[in-house]
Amino acid sequence: MGTFELFQDDNNDLCFRLKVNGKVLLTSEGFSSRAEAEEGIELAKRLAPEARSYERSRSDLGHGFTLQTYEGDVVGTGELYPTTTARDKAIEAVKDEAAEAEVVLV
Repeated sequence: MGTFELFQDDNNDLCFRLKVNGKVLLTSEGFSSRAEAEEGIELAKRLAPEARSYERSRSDLGHGFTLQTYEGDVVGTGELYPTTTARDKAIEAVKDEAAEAEVVLV
């Protein structure tokens, strides 16, 4: 089962990350309050199951993705993967796990 972890980044902003089977699949930008971070998690949970919410990318560093609103605002960024197959499996895991993921403070 997936877990959304709320954590403070190096700038003391509150962020969230979605972990599935111990692996980080999606990470947010920083928020100034816990309420904003929790709103971001709820948005991610709502958008994650939809295929049109993902922007796939490829660079010399690897294959990545972002979870986006319908207006193109980034909700979370995926890790980089060595292949498109690995990236697409990560997207499927986000789709399957995000909606029911528990939220924990770390």
